[in-house]
Amino acid sequence: MAIGMGLGIKQAATNAFFPLSPLHLPFFLRHSFLPFRLHVLATDIPRSSAFSSFGTSSVNIMSWPCLLRNGYGRVQMSGRQDIIAISSWNAAPCKSRSVVAAASAETLVTKKERPSAGNSSAIEKKDSDGPDRTSWRPSIDFKWIRDNKDAMAANVINRKTAADVEKVVQLYEQSCHLRGEVDKLRAERNAVANAMKGKVEASKREELIEQGIQLKERLAGLEEQLTKISELLYFEGQRIPNTTHPSVPIGPEENAVVRKQVGVKREFTFPVKDHMELGLALDLFDFEAAAEVSGNKFYYLKNEAVLLELALINWSVAQLTRKGFVPLSTPDIVRSNVVEKCGFQPRGQNTQIYSIEGTDLCLAGTAEIPVGGLYMDQIVSNSVLPLKLVAFSHCFRTEAGAAGSATRGLYRVHQFSKVEMFIICCPEHSEAFHEELISIEEELFDSLGLHFKILDMATEDLGAPAHRKFDIEAWMPGLDRYGEISSASNCTDYQSRRLNIRYRPVSEALAVKKVKGSLPPLQFVHTLNATACAVPRMIISILENYQQEDGSIIIPEVLQPYMGGLGFIRARKL
Repeated sequence: MAIGMGLGIKQAATNAFFPLSPLHLPFFLRHSFLPFRLHVLATDIPRSSAFSSFGTSSVNIMSWPCLLRNGYGRVQMSGRQDIIAISSWNAAPCKSRSVVAAASAETLVTKKERPSAGNSSAIEKKDSDGPDRTSWRPSIDFKWIRDNKDAMAANVINRKTAADVEKVVQLYEQSCHLRGEVDKLRAERNAVANAMKGKVEASKREELIEQGIQLKERLAGLEEQLTKISELLYFEGQRIPNTTHPSVPIGPEENAVVRKQVGVKREFTFPVKDHMELGLALDLFDFEAAAEVSGNKFYYLKNEAVLLELALINWSVAQLTRKGFVPLSTPDIVRSNVVEKCGFQPRGQNTQIYSIEGTDLCLAGTAEIPVGGLYMDQIVSNSVLPLKLVAFSHCFRTEAGAAGSATRGLYRVHQFSKVEMFIICCPEHSEAFHEELISIEEELFDSLGLHFKILDMATEDLGAPAHRKFDIEAWMPGLDRYGEISSASNCTDYQSRRLNIRYRPVSEALAVKKVKGSLPPLQFVHTLNATACAVPRMIISILENYQQEDGSIIIPEVLQPYMGGLGFIRARKL
């Protein structure tokens, strides 16, 4: 029996091939001049194979002679250092338990461990039983939903979502019943198989064979039913929103409760202009040219507005890094399943997400999506929690349905820069960190001299992931109203159950000892996010609140060092 195998090993920039004896392979791979990890890419593994179990592939080098004992390997020197491509699988079962292969074809079932941002020891290990990246299922606690059916149904009503709790409970009970029947038939099938071992009379063997065939047919039918029920269960289950904090006001957005007001409205002795009048007079942006180039709701920032954008970004990132947040710059494009796992809908009517046609890619609408994806399918070491991150990103939103004078200018646009805070923590600390995020936002906006109010948002404005959400609305005198400049959400374990981010609540002493039975089970982390600076709306707030009678703009003192000492934006002399 032969195995055709290609080993992708990072070694210079060659494409040389050479034969490799399986007896030499352990020695060859152990040497220090090949510092790489091995992972399995299965391309043709039968379901009946002894190695076709689901989960992460972990390859012990010493087991390769068992796999290659009847053939030669072929090593391709390429740029990829962590892939073993198995093109065929005809070997006899190997006794070694150190080789595990995934059953799904063309799927990379494991990857190198990724260290936490700012801390290389943050990842305990790669999750070995995480969902497949192309077909994922959230870890929804259906039993808890069933046991709290009435409360969950009321929560769905309060949030005005399309979820059907009763249907989810019915599907869950059906799946439990079917799973019990399947397990029962499998036990009977195994009993029949055991009965056929050893010497059995011919008539009895024929009877057992017929019984085994019937059990196999019945089992196949039940397994098909169970698969369909499970698919529907998870589809309906994903529509159920997060639980809601008991203090959250019930109803639409206007039912939000003002928690606190900071500062006072500025009194003007001259007619107030809005940011569009001010910006156009000072040559700070161009919407008409952007509409020709990119379409409506795009814009060019020009002159001091560019400096102001960069100053806001650098200032906010600097303030947060001083508070222990680790800075990140995130990708603009993410996979659609990552968007879904964060609780957003990448496709469908009135989606706010731009999808790239013909691909499974989307433009990120907020940094929390790629930041959450950074820790997807990972087990985070308890010793590094909480993880506090501050991410700079570009954000893209369709703003479906947005129109009218209240959204003109920079207030609601398709693309903008943003600085976002993101925290991963133990469940018992998430409420305290939510309060911390709000206090940080308050400190930032107060230091800019803005007048704003903090709102405890009502149930219908929470969105699916948020357990509780606080919005901050700043006074914008040119628009003559308050406008949202920030929000802070505690998403509890809603996102982590979908992204599969877990931790083990255990002391380092127990972890080192690894005493059998002493380690508690893995738990899902809690995630929180909060806006530190959404650039366009901060520009609106600064232009309108710091405008002078002559049309110039005073730069807030905290931003001046980040603008090269510039204290004013003035009209240019012709």
